[in-house]
Amino acid sequence: MSAAAHLAAVDVGASSGRVMVARVSPGKLELTEAHRFRNEPVRVAGTLHWDILALYRGVLDGLHAAGPVASIGVDTWAVDYGLLDATGALLGNPVHYRDGRTDGVGDRVAKQLGQERLYTTTGLQHLPFNTLYQLVAAANTPQLDMAHRLLLVPDLIAYWLTGEVGAEVTNASTTQLYDLRRRAWATDLMADAGIRSELFPPLREPGTRIGPALPALGLPGGPAVVAVGSHDTASAVVGVPAAGEHFAYISCGTWSLVGVELDAPVLSEPSRRANFTNESGVDGTFRYLRNVMGLWPLQESLRTWGTTDLAALLRQAAREPAFRSVVDPDDPAFLPPGDMPTRIADACRRTGEPVPVTRAATVRCILDSLALAHRRAVRQAQLLAGRHVDAVHVVGGGARNELLCQLTADACGLPVLAGPVEATALGNVLVQARALGIVGGDLSALRAVLRETQQIVRYEPRGAETTWRAAAQRLGWED
Repeated sequence: MSAAAHLAAVDVGASSGRVMVARVSPGKLELTEAHRFRNEPVRVAGTLHWDILALYRGVLDGLHAAGPVASIGVDTWAVDYGLLDATGALLGNPVHYRDGRTDGVGDRVAKQLGQERLYTTTGLQHLPFNTLYQLVAAANTPQLDMAHRLLLVPDLIAYWLTGEVGAEVTNASTTQLYDLRRRAWATDLMADAGIRSELFPPLREPGTRIGPALPALGLPGGPAVVAVGSHDTASAVVGVPAAGEHFAYISCGTWSLVGVELDAPVLSEPSRRANFTNESGVDGTFRYLRNVMGLWPLQESLRTWGTTDLAALLRQAAREPAFRSVVDPDDPAFLPPGDMPTRIADACRRTGEPVPVTRAATVRCILDSLALAHRRAVRQAQLLAGRHVDAVHVVGGGARNELLCQLTADACGLPVLAGPVEATALGNVLVQARALGIVGGDLSALRAVLRETQQIVRYEPRGAETTWRAAAQRLGWED
């Protein structure tokens, strides 16, 4: 194995992006932040877009601030894409998955193509913003008609860094246009949906060297760009410091991705009805999980209130009575941006729950409800996958939220191991480090590095399980 090296992880999430620099050597992993930048969508003529050029500028600023590095890996959120013309020029800003253009499209396409066929081919959870539905919604638009290539957001950034086109498989598997068992684009499905298969570039695996950074970018050190788990959840799962296979993970941020890691997909009818997804992971694994709304309702509530003092609100929420009000975090009413506290109050009225009257009560409602959703998904994942778990690993920003971590342990009746917060960046750089020969081994070996180098906080379950069951029943959830 090689000596120590500095590697850069470009990690762009739904609300912010950052460039992290890791110093990696055998048995050592140190991570520092080089640059952070905001990710602020822009609404133009009624359509919500990502400001992709501002994001790319933030990436370049971060890479210059990082100093000389041996390689760069890029991960972002899933499903959204940019379209290139025949010269490689971008045809407009990518549309945001929260835009309303796909309203009603998913149900229509699922009926046309068959829900069972969609699931047995792609293994994906039915979500209204999957790439398949976005492309159907965009049919006959000038941009799509002119397009020569479609690149998912991390592949688009990698293209601008290297000039090389491709589609990394962990993110390709989120499009609902990827055949999970054949490990290839689902061209028959594309044809039946009226989507041109020639839009989609060749697939590449995590650990593949994409190419050197373009000299014109002037990046110090002349780094290579390496394909990592470019869907941020794929990198986050690599960054779970688990020992053995009997664990569940919650990659908790704007979304909570709750599931288990498997060697084969689960494509059964009960799995489809439970709305579980199978996404490709690093080293041929499968992320069997359910997308839960996550901390988005809390983030939008803070934005609506115009406050950033989350710590004070969490202290107040911890003193609020448990389960006074609960809502289904996956209620479609909570998906768009906007006045979240009012929508939570409206949801409580619709379902006969007490309406939260203070900010602390609203926060407690959000966190109790999210812990209930975590409980439901962890239990269903075990049942549907036939995989017993002994602990739940919470990684990502949600690992900082002590109240949520404790509530999740209580709800699941399992120890919660919280951390690392930077699991996505850590998983990103570990795949790079292995590609460069700095570390070796399989996923177990990479995770051993995390256990040796990262801080993890343990939360033991407490309280009566019956209270959680009763709260779940108020939402109409089978327990």
